[in-house]
Amino acid sequence: MIDLADFEKNKPYKGHYKRDLAVLEDRLERILVAHIIHGRRAVVMLEGWDAAGKGGIIQRLTAEWDPRHFEVHPISAPTAIEKAQDFLWRFRNRLPEPGDITIFDRSWYGRVLVERVEKYASDDEWRRAYDEINAFEAELVESGTTLIKLFVHVSQKEQDRRLKDRLDDPWKRWKTGLDDYRNRSRREDYLSAMHDMFARTDTGGAPWVVVNGNDKKAARIHALTAVADQLEAHVDMTPLPLDPELERVAKAALGLD
Repeated sequence: MIDLADFEKNKPYKGHYKRDLAVLEDRLERILVAHIIHGRRAVVMLEGWDAAGKGGIIQRLTAEWDPRHFEVHPISAPTAIEKAQDFLWRFRNRLPEPGDITIFDRSWYGRVLVERVEKYASDDEWRRAYDEINAFEAELVESGTTLIKLFVHVSQKEQDRRLKDRLDDPWKRWKTGLDDYRNRSRREDYLSAMHDMFARTDTGGAPWVVVNGNDKKAARIHALTAVADQLEAHVDMTPLPLDPELERVAKAALGLD
């Protein structure tokens, strides 16, 4: 069982952060290339508290990726058109093509988190959603899509420090709003919903990876390592051989022996 209380200790990163990050970004660049040349699809999904550091993880994750082959979808409240559909509809419409990786900054788990806690979904809707989510994720995996689910956790004390920083820094104020404080006031309700979510959706085919976000550097290294390990395990990392005709033409054009 996943207990978020186990992921609240402040553990500063003890390695050489810039060097280790660069190694991971280089590794992730090769992993994306492997997805491109072998036509593999992947979905990386991040959930977590406000100010937990999801955006910083995504920024480092994609730093060396070819923008033609990945897309980040920040998920907010559904539009009127999306509300008229099944709650998974807007996610199905954003799934990757072969050779691409899709990142969801928040996800379909909104149905059993914010929509549950804030009463945007009825009890029947959010309770039914667990089975719908598990079926959706099983369908993704069975279709050959690698699915990675990250949850970035921070303690109340660390979240408060970051929210204060956003108020104090005029260039960070755009990142905060009233929703942050409404959600903060209902932390116990959200914790209950989160633990139900883990209990019902931490499956063998689509397990959760919880990241301790209290130290941003440690969180980024942990998250990127987890993503790299899972992506690499589901794609052939053998580079394509050089096409003989391309080699012949290139050598002639470049004056090579």
